[in-house]
Amino acid sequence: MQLLLALWISLLPYLGVAPAAEAARNHCQVYGAIYLERNPLYKNTASHVVYLGEQEAFADMVVYRESNKLFADAPAVWFVTPTKAFASHVLYVTDQRHQADFTVHFTDVRSFATCRE
Repeated sequence: MQLLLALWISLLPYLGVAPAAEAARNHCQVYGAIYLERNPLYKNTASHVVYLGEQEAFADMVVYRESNKLFADAPAVWFVTPTKAFASHVLYVTDQRHQADFTVHFTDVRSFATCRE
């Protein structure tokens, strides 16, 4: 039995199963056209769960909201689209901070946009 468990653990990297900690670090790659889903029925279709915070100091990502989709080409620069069909990433917005994969704070200055790992 121990032999099977050891074999299974050694094969995990080759099975394409990503640990939760590795998937959580992936939030810095979220940029471009973003759709913010607020309907809990579609929570499972979202790539990440986010919490929109009021305080910049506690945010994992400080995001600049770009008005043109073509200029949203850097980490923490988002073009928030009103339609899900044109989005690069679909994010579910939660009211509970402990349920979120990462927290977001929106800024008005593009140079303040950053992703904290």
